[in-house]
Amino acid sequence: MAVVPYKDQNENKKSQVATMFNNIAGKYDFLNHFLSAGIDIIWRKKAVSLLAPEKPKQVLDIATGTADFAIETLRLNPDKITGVDISEGMLAVGREKLAKRGLTNKIELKYGDSENLPFADNTFDAITVAFGVRNFENLEKGLAEMHRVLKPGGMAVVLEFSMPRAFPMKQLYQFYFKNILPAVGKLVSKDNAAYTYLPESVQAFPDGQNFLKIFQKVGFKTTKWHSLTFGISSIYTGKK
Repeated sequence: MAVVPYKDQNENKKSQVATMFNNIAGKYDFLNHFLSAGIDIIWRKKAVSLLAPEKPKQVLDIATGTADFAIETLRLNPDKITGVDISEGMLAVGREKLAKRGLTNKIELKYGDSENLPFADNTFDAITVAFGVRNFENLEKGLAEMHRVLKPGGMAVVLEFSMPRAFPMKQLYQFYFKNILPAVGKLVSKDNAAYTYLPESVQAFPDGQNFLKIFQKVGFKTTKWHSLTFGISSIYTGKK
């Protein structure tokens, strides 16, 4: 059974995830940086650096949220970055951020479902996803869509939470994720479920080699797994 934010509702995971992000959109950036002690910024920089040798010109950022990853990817000097997300609330925050920074000519944000991307085959030189594939209703279908719209030779870069396996980080991580993070998240975001869903979805996610197997199943080649910060996060890369 899929892990969902609101267990008392009958909506599917996709609808619930959209509702959840709409609810927390205004506090998302603050909580993201605060709860990770700013390490999420370092993770994004590392993910972008892995993409740098490819020199992509057309980039798609899936589950773009408030566009942090898209903005970081501008370091690669692409012609255009397109960000898609199923949460209009997150997109609104992202558009405001881009407008303030004068970046609307370089980054376009639009509503889009990761499992039914509104783009033709072989459109993008690179695809990025930060902390988004965990929220796909159908992971395999979402990854297959990424493969479809990627140009032959193009690279996909996926940044996602993972579960530390070594003592004592495993124990510390589980305590933080199950006790501290939900309490702070609930207090700040006012959404009782959002930051309980986060650790539950991370625990249920097929990370590491299990993710690479699905990545390869949908067609990605030259796949690699980079473990970050004692296994708290991972970067996965693959080519078409």
